[in-house]
Amino acid sequence: MVLEPNSVYAHGDSIVTRDLAGEKIIVPVRGKVGDLNNIYTLNAVANDIWNLLDGQRTVAQIVAQLEEEYEIDSETLTNDVSRTLDELSGEGLVRRVI
Repeated sequence: MVLEPNSVYAHGDSIVTRDLAGEKIIVPVRGKVGDLNNIYTLNAVANDIWNLLDGQRTVAQIVAQLEEEYEIDSETLTNDVSRTLDELSGEGLVRRVI
């Protein structure tokens, strides 16, 4: 996926999340029931990306925020954000708003 800096993403509508032992646990909800066959966990960096997906911040703003927190070059960080959003989108856990 080619990541556009002005794109905005938000969490999907049919999910439940919990923080457990420093990781984010995501359970899709299908037919008002948690789909326990498809539980997702996010590592620390993916969790930080997840927490910034508020439906208002652009991808560029998310990358800039993460650059302040991590000692990673911008290109690597942008690739990490792009890959994470691609995977989350593919599983229906996030959606592009703009």
